Amino acid sequence: MADTKTLEDLKDVMEGTTTSETGEVVSSAALPEPKIDELGRSYATGKRKNSIARVWIKPGNGKITVNGRDQEVYFARPVLRLIIAQAFQVADRVDSYDVVATVKGGGLSGQAGAVRHGITKALTYYEPALRRPLKAAGFITRDSRVVERKKYGKAKARKSFQFSKR
Repeated sequence: MADTKTLEDLKDVMEGTTTSETGEVVSSAALPEPKIDELGRSYATGKRKNSIARVWIKPGNGKITVNGRDQEVYFARPVLRLIIAQAFQVADRVDSYDVVATVKGGGLSGQAGAVRHGITKALTYYEPALRRPLKAAGFITRDSRVVERKKYGKAKARKSFQFSKR
């Protein structure tokens, strides 16, 4: 019987859980420390296509500023604003953080994706417990798809010139 108890303890240790005196299972896997600077902000870099976004988040009322302009001015299309807000909706933190972002490179669609990626990473740095729902939604992984380069002897990346028999 002593061997069985030892094996159960070993199983709990391997799973990162322990049983308290009251009989409830407690997770012993500690979350990483939040990465917050002296101004109370969390910083992350987001990337998508050829766009790179530097994102700072801090507790606030949900104001999002991109390149010194309000998000409604910078991202005029509602779809792009929806992409940015996805991370907060999944994390259930709508209107609880102010975002300041600077974006370079690419077009507006890639920039919106880069800002979302940066917001997601900054949220996980500020609140490490949010990593699981954001990862389940697929926001933590960088979308590595980029435009294929043009090859010589081709009109575009893969399109050939028109064939003429004579």
